[in-house]
Amino acid sequence: MENRQVIEWDKNDIDTLKFMKVDVLGLGMLGCMRRAFDLLREHKQVEHDLSSIPLDDQKTYEMIQRADTVGVFQIESRAQMAMLPRIKPANFYDIVIQVAIVRPGPIQGDMVHPYLRRREGREKPEYPRPELQRVLEKTLGVPLFQEQAMRVAIECAGFTPSEADQLRRAMATFKLTAGVTKFRDKLVQGMIARGYDGEFAERTFKQLEGFGSYGFPESHAASFAKIAYASSWMKRHHPDVFCCAILNAQPMGFYAPAQLVRDAKAHGVEIRPIDVNHSRWDCTLEPTRNRYRFAVRLGLRLVHGLANANGGMIPIARSDTPYTSIEELWRRAEIPVTALERLAEADAFGSLGVNRRDALWTIRGLSDEVMPLFAAADERDRIIRSESIEPVVELTPMTEGREVVEDYRSKGLTLRQHPLAFLRGELRERRIHSFATLRRVRDGQRLTIAGMVLVRQKPGSAKGVMFMTIEDETDVANIIVWPSLFEQQRRLILSSGMIGVRGRFQREGGVTHLIAEHLIDLSDLLRSVGDRDDPFSMRYGRGDESKIGTRDRLREGPREVVTAPEAELLKPPVGLPNIKVATRDFR
Repeated sequence: MENRQVIEWDKNDIDTLKFMKVDVLGLGMLGCMRRAFDLLREHKQVEHDLSSIPLDDQKTYEMIQRADTVGVFQIESRAQMAMLPRIKPANFYDIVIQVAIVRPGPIQGDMVHPYLRRREGREKPEYPRPELQRVLEKTLGVPLFQEQAMRVAIECAGFTPSEADQLRRAMATFKLTAGVTKFRDKLVQGMIARGYDGEFAERTFKQLEGFGSYGFPESHAASFAKIAYASSWMKRHHPDVFCCAILNAQPMGFYAPAQLVRDAKAHGVEIRPIDVNHSRWDCTLEPTRNRYRFAVRLGLRLVHGLANANGGMIPIARSDTPYTSIEELWRRAEIPVTALERLAEADAFGSLGVNRRDALWTIRGLSDEVMPLFAAADERDRIIRSESIEPVVELTPMTEGREVVEDYRSKGLTLRQHPLAFLRGELRERRIHSFATLRRVRDGQRLTIAGMVLVRQKPGSAKGVMFMTIEDETDVANIIVWPSLFEQQRRLILSSGMIGVRGRFQREGGVTHLIAEHLIDLSDLLRSVGDRDDPFSMRYGRGDESKIGTRDRLREGPREVVTAPEAELLKPPVGLPNIKVATRDFR
């Protein structure tokens, strides 16, 4: 990059040389919010930025308290969602605490449960001396931030500011607790000398020692909380804008586009399919009958294997004149046949009245290499063909299940039925419950559920516990896998696209999860979706077909139908491909 300087020096060497070091953090959500503010201004004529969003919006806090936070910054992870209904953030500083408390440092320092007990009124904060109360009162007697740890060291243990800064540096050295441990004797003895009980002093040091794994400065937590709240506000009040912006900011966050689209639909956002006559490269907003709510048109960026250069030419060449056929798009946009094939696989010719299989058949007749000698003859033949009625090749239609499989393969998501909707009858026969029934299940009840794997998390602070998020056609469910079970079924857990889980349901406040006792691999069942038809017998309607149609569709009169033996080329291979879900795996 022009004028960019890179110095590959060790950070400790820079400290020795007394250089000022500033960490500049690039966040995907900042780019997402910039896109959201631009869309808000362009389509709804609403001017906002991070500084102007009201921080006291009750509806936003209610959404956060329900853990309805898929896609928002920082508070979308499984651990954060589990904590939100317990902390119940009601103001901005509560979100600052929420961001900081779900961290390895506070967890390993045994700060989380004391804070929760005190917040819920089950335990009173302990302040042996007034100076400690001044330092820790706003966090109920629990040191959650590096600044608090420094003030405890100075005011309660007699550290000099220089020594406290050394303690801060030791706490900032992630995963190296030895740096903090060397301050133990000085801190404990200093607190005892100032009248604190020895046991209390030891407990305070253990909490501070946890920062050696990952402790937040308060300023850092407040900055993150600002973005978390802003993204939550945008999702609550403008879910259409938020969905469009976050899809254009991918890849980022815990959830793939399929889950972001599903969540947007659950919030009343209309999602429209990728289409060569309507889509741009990025996802866009389109008017609906409700002038305050827009539909999200999926962009060509979601088509797997389609290059930006080729996808960008389609809306440029289209301008205000829609395409009327695949051949016309090919000529006007001047994109290669391989790009047309990617569009056909993504079923992007709906406004032309051409499904993915017919589109692929048509594209097989095109070639990027046209010799000049035959160019004029080809154009003459094309004109002759357009003036006559060509026989139509009738291809075997795909099953609805196969359409869903191809959607996932070509775009990573579907706007048709969820894959498990095709399997629900068989799952019901196996006494496997849908996730919707979990709302009525009592705490402690044992049952079996099944779903597609979305997220796997195995954080270091969880002592070997695996957290999984799985999805069926009705909802998502959270699974906890204890270390012993994980070791027994490691391969299945890490490789299965769809699993069945037998376990004990647990409900605590608004938090629910299933404690896994046994898991089974249902990937073979998921692979069978391609053989199945829509269980609700509802054919997929585009809802956005162009009124102009193609020349053939406008032509009146009967059309000759020819069955092509060559159509065998477009039949799915033996052993249908499985639906591949882009899981997000974290450690």
